[in-house]
Amino acid sequence: MPKANSIIIISIILAGCGTGTDAPDAWGAFEATEVMVSAETGGRLIAFNVSEGVQVKSDFVAGWVDTLPLNLQMRQLESQKAAILSRLQNAEAQSEIYREQKAVAGVELERTMRMFDDGAATQRQLDDTEGRIRVLRRQIDASEAQKNSIRSEARVIDAQMDELRDRVDRSAIRSPITGTVLAKYAEPGEMASPGMPLFKLANLDTMYLRAYISGSQLAEARLGQSATVMFDGPDGAINQMEGKISWIASRGEFTPRTIQTREERVNTVYAIKVRVHNDGQLKIGMPGEVRF
Repeated sequence: MPKANSIIIISIILAGCGTGTDAPDAWGAFEATEVMVSAETGGRLIAFNVSEGVQVKSDFVAGWVDTLPLNLQMRQLESQKAAILSRLQNAEAQSEIYREQKAVAGVELERTMRMFDDGAATQRQLDDTEGRIRVLRRQIDASEAQKNSIRSEARVIDAQMDELRDRVDRSAIRSPITGTVLAKYAEPGEMASPGMPLFKLANLDTMYLRAYISGSQLAEARLGQSATVMFDGPDGAINQMEGKISWIASRGEFTPRTIQTREERVNTVYAIKVRVHNDGQLKIGMPGEVRF
């Protein structure tokens, strides 16, 4: 009887193992959203304080491109603007003189008109006074036009200074996200050009398992659907995490060369991404499996 019981128990275990319920639905590798940080301006890297594997915060200033030429241009523009403002001040003073002269001429015109009505002033005196007022009006108009022209010159200088300030600000090499530095491509003292890659980083707190499913499985996968992600743990253990499907390819492709055998690579599959929160166990490129 004990022998028969042992046979029954072994049969039950084999039957359970043969169900295939624990088999993964797809295989793939973990990846993260990587960001390449490039130089926005050209010049020598006078500071560059990042190292591979270091975590940086968003808007962290990793270094500077030399801004000395820009600062020299700024000083030149500041001198030009000071000269323009001095001209504007002189033009305003002259315009004020014309207005005062016009006010005095207006009082004189009223007195001359009364004298003309009383016969104590000639027509020529009246015409001369009116003529002076007309001249002063034209001088005031010309002075106002000159001030507007000077203000336009000042606005052009202001625009050039704003552009220089923007270039100085973009000379700072800032991290656009909070993440871990994956690679560093430059060193302090090197020359940088606009668009030159300086370092690469990624937010490793959120990882994605990029896996491939068959056409028959496509109907089962939905955006936002929960899925179980499995990966190798220490001592041969299989660790699990819960995730959600965040992306499904709209077009099929042949099975990637690194996933299955040569015969199976002729099959059409669809890529999906399962988003998971990384507690530090997951690494970029680590293989993983997913079960819906």
